[in-house]
Amino acid sequence: MGKIYVFLADGFEEIEGLTVVDLLRRAGLETVTVSIMGRKEITGSHRIIVHADELFEDVSFDDAAMLVLPGGMPGTLHLGEHLGLHHILMKKMEEKCPISAICAAPSVLGDLGALKGKRAVCYPGFEDRLAGAVVTKNAVEVDENITTSRGMGTAIPFALAIIARFQGEESAEKIGKSVIWG
Repeated sequence: MGKIYVFLADGFEEIEGLTVVDLLRRAGLETVTVSIMGRKEITGSHRIIVHADELFEDVSFDDAAMLVLPGGMPGTLHLGEHLGLHHILMKKMEEKCPISAICAAPSVLGDLGALKGKRAVCYPGFEDRLAGAVVTKNAVEVDENITTSRGMGTAIPFALAIIARFQGEESAEKIGKSVIWG
């Protein structure tokens, strides 16, 4: 299996990005944080400083098993403005590579046309940016290669859905129980 790449930008929601990284690594999934800011030091939306594993410009993404977009502001805006990330997202969508986004970040996928005809969710107020999606109010939606989630409070079920995609429901339940979830 390839690597799961989690994209970080200044202003990302720390819980959405780091909960996913933490739980995926607990499950033994190779998870790599990638800065799109041109430097490895990233400051989250609540001024928590994180050191990314890699810089965007140093990664080819040929070995991507999944791409993950955390939300938060202005992190989502930075993701939405990064043309290199758009190129990789479009390429990977054509390849049917799994892509996941939480909170405001599904808007990035909506703006790229990736959600047309798919069930999707986002942080309240961003629904109009999910162009062509069937918007629900579920905590997490998995529709083919796209997984979306609503926000910080849904970060654990979002991460568990990603684990279930690669390792099955039993593994996701085991990780959930290990962190006293559900």
